[in-house]
Amino acid sequence: MDKQWWQGMHGFPLLVWIILVGSFFARGTYFMVWPFLAIMLYDRFALGAAEIGVILSVSAVVAALLGFYVGTLSDRYGRRNLLLLGTGLNGLAFALLAQAGSLPVFIAAISLCCVAQSTWQSPSSALIGDLLPEQRTRELALQLRYFLINVGVAFGPLVGVWAGLSAQQSTFGLTALSYLALTLAIAWGFAFTATGRAAGRRRNPDATLSSTIAVLRKDRVFLLVVLANVLTFFIYAHFDSSLVQYLKRSGAPQVVELISSMILINALTIVLLQFPLLRLLGHWSVRQRIVLGLMVLAVGQLWFAVNPMGWVAGWLGASFVVSLAETILFPTMSIQIDQMAPPDRRGSYFGAAAFYALGWSAAPLFGGIVIQWWGGAVLYWICFGLCGVVLLMYRWSATAQEYGQPAQRRLSQTG
Repeated sequence: MDKQWWQGMHGFPLLVWIILVGSFFARGTYFMVWPFLAIMLYDRFALGAAEIGVILSVSAVVAALLGFYVGTLSDRYGRRNLLLLGTGLNGLAFALLAQAGSLPVFIAAISLCCVAQSTWQSPSSALIGDLLPEQRTRELALQLRYFLINVGVAFGPLVGVWAGLSAQQSTFGLTALSYLALTLAIAWGFAFTATGRAAGRRRNPDATLSSTIAVLRKDRVFLLVVLANVLTFFIYAHFDSSLVQYLKRSGAPQVVELISSMILINALTIVLLQFPLLRLLGHWSVRQRIVLGLMVLAVGQLWFAVNPMGWVAGWLGASFVVSLAETILFPTMSIQIDQMAPPDRRGSYFGAAAFYALGWSAAPLFGGIVIQWWGGAVLYWICFGLCGVVLLMYRWSATAQEYGQPAQRRLSQTG
């Protein structure tokens, strides 16, 4: 990091640091067990790939639809209550998972977890924008948030495997405790810091669901970008649940250790390369960075499609390539939303980004069906082709933006 970055970080309000550090601890314990949930459902209840896909997909679809509404609520009623609700629901969901003994209870807890994640996501991202008026500082905070989350992702599975916890249900209790601590820290930050009290009072009474929909309907460039990013998340999500099922059912050697290693490579790639890449690509536009990330993502899908099942080094290499794409793409997508959103509709725009989860949620169902009937290689050839579709959509959005108006101007015209 250069001197300007350190100076920018030094100026973060305490509440921003609570969100950043709290996200690190919460996601670390979350990833001790969450990536192994498909294995747990397979081993405990002997579910098929398509059945597991339905469970993971339906709950995530509900969460995506709710996430959009939550973003609007955070604009209208403030960030504080939505953040506390999100962390509290996360703690409850994982406590329920720790005690679940039947499939219906598992399904209810998984659904609640997805709802809680969507309740937390858009208000926390929007709050960073509220507290940091300078664009460069906001971008640094969003990059740092993603960085710290992935530090937690890197060490969570590693600690879980070393302690023999990763595929054990009791580990969900640790995640519940981490979210309880985060809930208390957020409540303290809003109550006892000047910036927190000011942020807690921030409201936009005009931010109703109908007015938000009216604004977004006029912002056609943003809607095209959202659709492109939904497909991007759909492609990337097969690195998560679908790949786990593919490796498990195809007899990959030492599958739990392999999956843990791939997750570790994913997180370490982001931890080690995110800021060097940010420095290297700092003069590139947001759109140029996203196009580069999509091209790298396409290479990763192609590698997954042709890699022999027994070649462990190949799976790890493909994981590195996909992780490199993620390092470029995902933080840049948050910056993209922040740049496109009017300041008083920031929560709504980040809420609209919850629709990215539709791509994420459709992936387990689609992937499970394809794996069960045609095999994993076919799935990743499809994803390779979809990368080309997304690149075309970004080209169309660039053309549309040349003839469009800024979102702020459209907002003023709608009153």
